[in-house]
Amino acid sequence: RLYYPAVRSHGHTNMSNPAFKLGMGQMLVEGGQVEANLQRAEAMIAAAANAGCRVVVLPECLDVGWLDESATRNAEAIPGPRSERLAASARRHGIFVAAGLTERDGDLCYNAAVLLGRDGRLLLKHRKINELRFGPPHDVYATGNVLGVAHTELGCFGLNICADNFPSSLALGHSLAHMGARIILSPCAWAVPAEHDNLQTPYGQEWVDPYAELATSHDMSVIGVSCVGWLGSGPWKGRRCIGNSLAMGPGGRILAWGPHGVDAQELIVVSIPPAA
Repeated sequence: RLYYPAVRSHGHTNMSNPAFKLGMGQMLVEGGQVEANLQRAEAMIAAAANAGCRVVVLPECLDVGWLDESATRNAEAIPGPRSERLAASARRHGIFVAAGLTERDGDLCYNAAVLLGRDGRLLLKHRKINELRFGPPHDVYATGNVLGVAHTELGCFGLNICADNFPSSLALGHSLAHMGARIILSPCAWAVPAEHDNLQTPYGQEWVDPYAELATSHDMSVIGVSCVGWLGSGPWKGRRCIGNSLAMGPGGRILAWGPHGVDAQELIVVSIPPAA
């Protein structure tokens, strides 16, 4: 059953400094349920376009699910049928799409992300570099080794994935900025233990701090979009992905913060300042 997302809007347009709308597609991702996940991604793309967004960002490993035990056998080449399916949606709705996918390249499996143009062209492919290690047999993903940027009519985009923006790996974001990026798009899967009490220990400061460093150092925007849902297998089985998607603008100003919760599927619409 396909659930179309609720829509929440943030921000205002300054007429002397026009902004564009970006959709943060905080969607449910179910481990191993590729078809259902892709349908939800297509629904998010359509909803973002209908809300007037020029760009939509979707979560990490949205096809197979982050760290799902089926990742290595369900991974698929990029370009391939799954990336082409998202490209068809980008083309149909005339919107830029950033999305996390599980990539196969020979015997290797990568935690990857793509940036697709309004015409469906593959503008960027990124393989996660700061891949978390759990030790054998849980080293699911090979390590990426390439950074890139894409120059568009909306500005220069950089693409990375989740922990690539950890404090310990902020050199990656700084490098994207030095390559010209003024907007970093980051598909994520933010997970907490099942017993985590968000009222007692609010989630998110671990991302606010590094995002703020990038945003203030380079006068840029950083957008991280997480999935929601339970992790049903793999080394983090039983943890909850809880959304809390974050958009931060130049100067470290929080532009939007997604709702928290395992059921908090929602499209958050945010105004992004124009790139310099």
